[in-house]
Amino acid sequence: MSAAAPSAPTTAPDALAATLAGRGHAVLAPADFVRFAGASVAELDVLRPSWDDLPPDAHLRDGGRYRRRRHASFVVDGAELRLVPQRAHWQPVEYNALHGGLERWFEPIDAAVLALPAWRRILLAFARLASRLKGTQPWFVEAHQFRIDTTDGIGRPTPEGAHRDGVDFVAVVLVGREGIKGGETRVFAADGPEGLRFTMLEPWTTLVLDDARVIHESTPIQPLEGYGHRDTLVLTYRAGSFQEPAAA
Repeated sequence: MSAAAPSAPTTAPDALAATLAGRGHAVLAPADFVRFAGASVAELDVLRPSWDDLPPDAHLRDGGRYRRRRHASFVVDGAELRLVPQRAHWQPVEYNALHGGLERWFEPIDAAVLALPAWRRILLAFARLASRLKGTQPWFVEAHQFRIDTTDGIGRPTPEGAHRDGVDFVAVVLVGREGIKGGETRVFAADGPEGLRFTMLEPWTTLVLDDARVIHESTPIQPLEGYGHRDTLVLTYRAGSFQEPAAA
């Protein structure tokens, strides 16, 4: 990891809603994410070994072998967190030029992970934030466990390039990175020149985005020696419904 990697200005949890309302993106430092989630570091760290058991992503259209993932969908309504039956992840081509229009089925997130107290606390915390910004309502949530590795010599966290996800809010939580360089996060205003570049280095550093107002990407990773990887938890929150293909 490079000592020269740029760092991002971070936001305190009690200022998170105002920062998102003002500029459309915010970064939580690890200690502040712990406070925001209402979980201890020890409780969060119990989640981390599950990233060692992610199956390969069979849908990469660039032919790569560098991504592993699991996926699950939920509805959050107030304090209720409901897992919905496993469903395809789908985005229109307007939001994902590489994989849009494709129903992508992934292996579900392990039930033992979903049963951990920290999992529930994280998902509910972001739902409360979303409701504070856009009104109390049910939130349709997709959770993705990603491991990007250097099996191909280079790993691409966002092979689709700079993009929006077609939701209301996105949270990108760094779970860990080992033996790599690169992986710079870039956030740009969707309708102007404002931008932010930084590298998430410490576990539980978290980027939160108002998806309607910004686009984002992460640069490729390369190994420092032989092999390395970058693990993230990506959560998307959408009002009204999940993204689904248009009815025929």
